[in-house]
Amino acid sequence: MAVDGVPVPVEVRVSARARRLSMRVDAARNIVRISTPPRVPDKDLHLFVGRHRDWLQQRLSAVPDKVTFVPGAIVPILGINHTICHTPTGRRTPQIATLPDGTRELRVGGELEFVPRRVADFLKAEARRLLTARSQEKAARLGARIAGISVRDTRSRWGSCSPDGRLSYCWRLVMAPDPVFDYVVAHEVAHLREMNHSARFWAICASLTDGVAEHRDWLRANGARLHRYGA
Repeated sequence: MAVDGVPVPVEVRVSARARRLSMRVDAARNIVRISTPPRVPDKDLHLFVGRHRDWLQQRLSAVPDKVTFVPGAIVPILGINHTICHTPTGRRTPQIATLPDGTRELRVGGELEFVPRRVADFLKAEARRLLTARSQEKAARLGARIAGISVRDTRSRWGSCSPDGRLSYCWRLVMAPDPVFDYVVAHEVAHLREMNHSARFWAICASLTDGVAEHRDWLRANGARLHRYGA
């Protein structure tokens, strides 16, 4: 629903388990989410938002702006910033270039209007390539078999492992720092041995990557920012 003074949509979710009204900002989707018990009138929801307007404005102001894939935009690849550069006569498939000062560019040729799509396609392809290689390497260390790997634009989780050994990842991980990227792969590959989060699972995960707790915390604090790219 729309609420006066709130610049983004407000999504209301009714839950029989909810005992009170609660509200949070979903930065990935750029919305406000309210959880409510059944049969709460709309007027009470509007009043609830009004009482917390200052808190809400602070949270919304902290949400990072969207970054579109246009020339001049800076996009991280494994945590390293790359500036998108349009070279009309260059190759249409984006190419990474490292300048003498160490800065990096993502050069895209062809028509200007197609730059955003070509950058997005490139990042998704890189994500698939890197996630596949990293997953296979870690699975080999465990002597485990991967039944398949899929890469999507998931919002609720960064990765998953099905009981039959199929791994799924969010392509946006390719923009996270390499150690964080590596942690998510280790986490899902560890599930090939332990389909739980027991002490044994975490021990396997730690055997495949360093800094498990640190990188898990990074995703919790910064993961929403990765969803701000490309819209």
